[in-house]
Amino acid sequence: MSKKKLSSLEDLGGFVFSTNTDFDFNKEENQNSLSPKEQYLEAHFSNKGRGGKTVTVVTGFVGSDNDLKDLGKLLKTKCGVGGSIKDNEIIIQGNYRDKIMEILKNEGYNVKRVGG
Repeated sequence: MSKKKLSSLEDLGGFVFSTNTDFDFNKEENQNSLSPKEQYLEAHFSNKGRGGKTVTVVTGFVGSDNDLKDLGKLLKTKCGVGGSIKDNEIIIQGNYRDKIMEILKNEGYNVKRVGG
């Protein structure tokens, strides 16, 4: 019998161990998204830590992961480029800050340009 190497928490079968005695594991995490008019997003331009590649980062989204993914997909589609969603940030490949700000404003979001 060979032992299976564990590479992630999913390999444990959905179990997560904690020392927090006050944790309520029956509580559902159900975060509702704010409406676009209540959102205050920031559009950053960055190339640090990415091997010199330029990206546009959108931060400040408050809401569910699915809504964040939908917004990221909309931005990637309208810009015609790739990107990803990590740590509650939308990362779009390339310097598309002005175009992304225009798209978000048309969708009803409050957008602030951050950095140069």
